[in-house]
Amino acid sequence: MIKEYIGKHIMLDYTGYVPPVTNDADWILKIMKDAATESGIRVVHQHVEKFDGKVSPPGFAAVVLVDESHITAHAYSEIGLLAIDIFTCGKHNPEDVATIIDKMLKENIPSLICECRQYSPRFQIKSSEGSD
Repeated sequence: MIKEYIGKHIMLDYTGYVPPVTNDADWILKIMKDAATESGIRVVHQHVEKFDGKVSPPGFAAVVLVDESHITAHAYSEIGLLAIDIFTCGKHNPEDVATIIDKMLKENIPSLICECRQYSPRFQIKSSEGSD
């Protein structure tokens, strides 16, 4: 039986995140938006929320809404953690977006290590006869 899915989800977990610029939240948001656009995915909205450590730990959460789903980032800047996920439904491959983002991050943050790059299929649509 062959399983088919509409959605594709890539999750990237980084350690060694040392912001290369003062306003790293906006910088990451731009990288995410540019990666989507370069991959042919239409961006419909973007937002970033910065955390100063008073209520939430220092860092940020950022989202780029795309017509096929979303790209998000969450950073705990003080302890060097950065998580990014790319979820698409449709013809575009989130691997393309993940590769662009990973390249841009590593070019600018030499200490960055991708500890986990995980793929998860989403939204199974049907099963057909055949082999896995």
